[in-house]
Formats: sequence, C-alpha cells, structure tokens
Amino acid sequence: MEQIDTVELRQLNLGDYEELKKSMIEAYANWPGAYWSELHFQKLLKIFPEGQLAVLVNDVVVGCALSIIVKYELFGDDHTYQEITGRYTFNTHNPKGNVLYGIDVFIRPDFRGLRIGRRLYDARKELCETLNLKAIVFGGRIPNYHLHASEVTPKEYIQKVKLRELYDPTLTFQLSNDFHVKKVLKGYMPGDKESKDYAVLLQWDNIYYQKISDKAGAHKSVVRIGLIQWQMRLYKDINELFTQVEYFVDAVSSYKSDFVLFPEFFNAPLMADYNHLTEAEAIRKLAEYTEEIKERFLKLAISYNINIVTGSMPAMRDEKLYNVGFLCRRNGTYEMYEKIHVTPDEAKWWGLSGGNTVEVFETDCGPVGVLICYDVEFPELPRILAQQGMNILFVPFLTDTQNGYSRVRYCARARAIENECYVAIAGSVGNLPKVENMDIQFAQSVVFTPSDFSFPANGIKAEATANTEMILVADADLDLLKELHSFGAVRNLKDRRTDLYSVCLNKQGDKNCRE
Repeated sequence: MEQIDTVELRQLNLGDYEELKKSMIEAYANWPGAYWSELHFQKLLKIFPEGQLAVLVNDVVVGCALSIIVKYELFGDDHTYQEITGRYTFNTHNPKGNVLYGIDVFIRPDFRGLRIGRRLYDARKELCETLNLKAIVFGGRIPNYHLHASEVTPKEYIQKVKLRELYDPTLTFQLSNDFHVKKVLKGYMPGDKESKDYAVLLQWDNIYYQKISDKAGAHKSVVRIGLIQWQMRLYKDINELFTQVEYFVDAVSSYKSDFVLFPEFFNAPLMADYNHLTEAEAIRKLAEYTEEIKERFLKLAISYNINIVTGSMPAMRDEKLYNVGFLCRRNGTYEMYEKIHVTPDEAKWWGLSGGNTVEVFETDCGPVGVLICYDVEFPELPRILAQQGMNILFVPFLTDTQNGYSRVRYCARARAIENECYVAIAGSVGNLPKVENMDIQFAQSVVFTPSDFSFPANGIKAEATANTEMILVADADLDLLKELHSFGAVRNLKDRRTDLYSVCLNKQGDKNCRE
C-alpha cells in the first residue's frame, strides 16, 4: 500500500465516476461485471446528491456509500434488491420518505482494515439524523456463507456470527456498527454465489427521530426543572402560605422552567392552629385544605405556563387518610399520585394508609413519574415506572434528620443509574416549633443523572446548599437518555435478564408481568 498523506470524506461528484468504477471492480473481484454504469451514477447524484458519499485517500476514491430515501411501508421487509431500487432506476427514491436505504457500500481491498467503512457508516448515520429519518435499512451480503452452507442454515450462520463463533467480513462489520438483523431474505440479489443468494435485512434505528406532529409544543429534548427547597415557617392562613408559593412559581417560571417541584407536606405550617389536638386529629384538619390547594396550584400552572408537581399533602378518602400530591399541567389538566409506602412514624402518629396507584404521567415534556419520599427507597417502584417509559422521576420528600435524608438521597441516586433516568428530589428545611411531630427538617435538593460519559462524572446535575431556603434550576437533556439506552457503556434497562426475572404490579393486565 502506498503512503497515506490525506484521507477525506465528502459527497461524490460527476468527475469521480472512473475512479469509483475502478474501486468497485476491485472490491467485487469475485463478481464480474458488478459495477454501476455511469447513467446509474448520474441518476443518483441528480435525485439525492447528499446521500452519495466517498472516501478519498491521497485524492483518489477508494470507497463509497450509495443510498436513497424510501417510504418503507410501501415495500415492507419482504422485498428484493430490484424492487427497492425500482429495477435499478431509483424511481423508488422519495424525498418525503422515512427510511434511508443503503444501495451499496464498498472499499477497495488494498484499503480495508483502515476503518474507512466505519467512516462511511458514521456519515450515513449523521445524514439519517440530520434528515430526521426513522432508520437506515439495507440488505447485507453474507459472503462467507458458502464456506459453511453444507453445515448450517442461514439462520444458524447468522447466530454464530453474532456469537463470534464464525467470522463474516460483511455481517461482522455491520453488527459491530450497531445494526441489528431483522430477517433473512432469500433471492434478494440473484447471482450472489458467495452468499448463496441469501441476504440479511439489517436496520439501524435513529434514536433522535421525531415523528412530525401537527400539534404545537411537541415533546422537548431539553427540559428545565425548578426545585423549591422550602423553608418551614409559620403562616397565619392559607392566603399567606400561597403568597410564598406563588413567589416561587413566579421566580422559577421566569427562568423558562417546564416543571417546578415542591416538597412533601410543605403545607404542614397550617397545622399550627390545631396544635391543641392530637397529631392524628391535627393532620386530618390539614387534609381539609387539600382540595383548595389543588385548585390554587392549577390556576398557577395555567397563569405561569409551568407544570407543577405539588409536593404532597394529606387527603381523606373512604374514611382513610392518605398522603397524596398532584401533577398540575399548564394546560389545566391534573393527575393525582399517592404515597405507596408509609413510614412507621407516619402510621404510628398520624394513621396514614398507603396508596395503590403507580403510574407514569404524560406531559408536554414527555413521560414523568412521581414517588413520595420513602417510596424511592423501594427499587421496584421506579423500575415499574421506567418500564412504562419514564424519563424524569420527581421525589418530593420530608426528612427530619441527616440519617433520614441520606436514605432518600442515596436511594434516589441509585434509581437514576439503574433506571437510566433523571431523578429530582426536593425537601424542606427549618423548624416548626408549634407543630407536633414536625419539629425539625433537614434537606439538600438535587437533580441526579445516570452515570456515563455524557453526564457529570459524579451523577449530579445540580444540587442546592444544604439546609438553606433556595431555588435550584437545572436542565435535563432527554436526547442523552435516548443515546444512553442504546449506546451507553453499560445499559441497565436493555441488559435486564427478563427471561430470568421480572418486576411488575400485582394486577391483571400489567404487560410487564410474566404468566
């Protein structure tokens, strides 16, 4: 091989044809006559110039990748090479299609082993993302299959290549470039003796693909979160309490936040008027404010154009006391969430009961989950929410001691890693001398991230100053989660052994439960 001075990746042009033809003849030496005519070449450059890519070494074309765009549902998975190319006319190219279809990739033999093919595939992936196409699809040859055809079926051959028991120069390369096998095609490209007329239909999914929506305000890729580290203080009534609430909502929304999170039992100061009652009676008096609080939060969500996670508050239902909160969307709708696990202290002093509903909520920023304080210490609940597509987990909490806070903090941090999601926790600080069983609070609000190269090394996006009233604002990049799910150094969600174990709700119809 001659000395390499320059390597360039660019679009093909009309003047490249003779070099391209020479490279193709060398690349397909075992397949005489297998090269594109100049008319084919000109047609591809005319209809889709950005899809025709070349690698030049010392200004000479040594490899290329050719492609078209198709409306894939018109062909489906059972197609031939002639059908997908319109019998080599490329009339099947549709600029409004949804899939980038690979027509050909080849490298001159003398230049193989230099990762030139990887450059071409990476450029195709970038093109697919830039054009917002759903996937890259193509039929791949299996040129070493003829060496093993008497021993294994095409399906068995593919599996052995996947397990690295056999090597195939084409399929091994494509699998290492994140393409997955869709099916085996018979008669895809007649005359391919090395592949015994078989081909493997391969696909690479564009994780950044966004289906075109007619709705304004489709899901955002970067979501801004505001956390309220709430100072416990006495208020004379609910109006004074909501003066402080509105101040925080106003402040966070002025930073263009999409969500604001309040802590668990942030409204506890209102119990001061009932301190002459028992703890159980006082908190039931507090529950009488819950409906009004919900309505006030809904109005704030609309007027300040922000989704509000209201922390939590007591609520009576069927003569039982629950710990609940509300996701108040900025479009005026709302959802209620419940604390599933009550602490021994909550059961002893207040007579709280655990709820039964665990669900993901759809928002204009994608699916989110909410778990109240103690619930985040049970890994099954966040896992169920992750299986339902949750991207952000909100955890309003209330802890009195640093020990209690540490349990919430470190469990929340683990949940972010194992479920590949953002976890935002917000708590209260300060003292309430006139409210029994709510004397002291300790908190440090945090936004946790997964632990991988695209995220902070310590898995902390932002954190508040401990035990100080303040606002914390942080951005959650949802595209980084998509990338992590497919290409992370480890892939906790994808690599779960669901053939061996499962985590699900004990109710009929949960699709995550195994029979």
